[in-house]
Amino acid sequence: MDQFKTSDNTTPEIKKPWWSKIAKVYGYILLLAVAFALGVAVATYNSVPQTSLEIVQHTSSELIDLFDNSEEVDTELFREVWDVLHEEYLDKNNINDKDLFYGAIAGMVRALGDPHSLFFDPEITDEFTQELQGSFEGIGAEIGRKDGFLVVIAPLADTPADKAGLRPGDKILAIDGDDATNVSTDEAVNLIRGEKGTDVILTVLSEDETSTKDITITRGKIDIPSVIYRLEDDIATIEITHFNSDTESRFDKTVQKLLKDNPRGIILDLRNNPGGYLDTAVQITSHWLEPNQVVVRETFSDKRNDQEYRASNKPSIAEYKTVVLVNQGSASASEIVAGALQDYGLAELVGYTTFGKGSVQTLVPLADGSSVKITVARWLTPNGRTIEEDGIVPDHEVGYTFEDYEQELDPQLDKAKELILE
Repeated sequence: MDQFKTSDNTTPEIKKPWWSKIAKVYGYILLLAVAFALGVAVATYNSVPQTSLEIVQHTSSELIDLFDNSEEVDTELFREVWDVLHEEYLDKNNINDKDLFYGAIAGMVRALGDPHSLFFDPEITDEFTQELQGSFEGIGAEIGRKDGFLVVIAPLADTPADKAGLRPGDKILAIDGDDATNVSTDEAVNLIRGEKGTDVILTVLSEDETSTKDITITRGKIDIPSVIYRLEDDIATIEITHFNSDTESRFDKTVQKLLKDNPRGIILDLRNNPGGYLDTAVQITSHWLEPNQVVVRETFSDKRNDQEYRASNKPSIAEYKTVVLVNQGSASASEIVAGALQDYGLAELVGYTTFGKGSVQTLVPLADGSSVKITVARWLTPNGRTIEEDGIVPDHEVGYTFEDYEQELDPQLDKAKELILE
């Protein structure tokens, strides 16, 4: 899931694009490099009301203003194409100006070549802002683009996607029989998301298989606790499914229970955790770190804006031997926590190399309800390791096959227990 910064932080100064004239950003939000069939929250904002139609009516003039200072762009080209479509296109009477306009903006953002930078129309933005708030309808899986493919980042536990057998790393080649190889992430989310009780068929290719398979998933209501605590064999397992607005308080309560149980060690399960609020990740990591130790470094193109996020309280559970479980579905906030604990030698990591989402996105809300999510910075671990693309490499690589899943085996968890008991 995405990373979020709370509003007490300031947005870094960047060159303002044309749409900044009609939108006022409130807060600074760090978002995962995916759009979700699951969910993510968005900051509150203020803007001057303006309808989509009003914006569309000013399309040409706004775009001309945008490129006035560019010697590389013919400002009349957009207007020319616009007119050609309206005059020559076979079904010109059915052209929707708003769709053309939003499509132009989406294309402009895609031209950056950054899979994490996206344009959301008002409908997608509305869905986007409802996520991370605890309950929604869909399949319960996070998707994104990696290595040129639409892939499953994380099917969340006990969701329709999980029960249907969808796995991290699965390439989605078709949605309801339609080719999805060139479908954008937000478009795919729109196709996969739907009402409870309805079906969606995903054609997928798993990493350890050579042939595709169709998986029928019945959509449902997704309501997932962000922190799950178990005590087995005198070992405490804390599973964090995502870092949302209530995760810190849930984790604090879990820590109090853990201290009463006084286990032999802790297994922190971050598998298939796609991220969430940055501040939440920092606060949770602080339970192991000494005050003022760096949790994550943030670097911008303008190095003057670089900053460090540090532990803010005394460690409460650092005395317990800790093992962290990670896999390809561990992204963003999960990688920050795992990377910090690994750098300081406070935990051994077991599983697969993580997703590799170490960039920071700002969500810019626009006046008509649409929004733009753009990459503005990258994260580094306390020791300066790059998270983006590289991911966090575990100390012990342990596989987890589909056969393990079907037989309800968990060799990664077994390895973690073994390390605790050594």
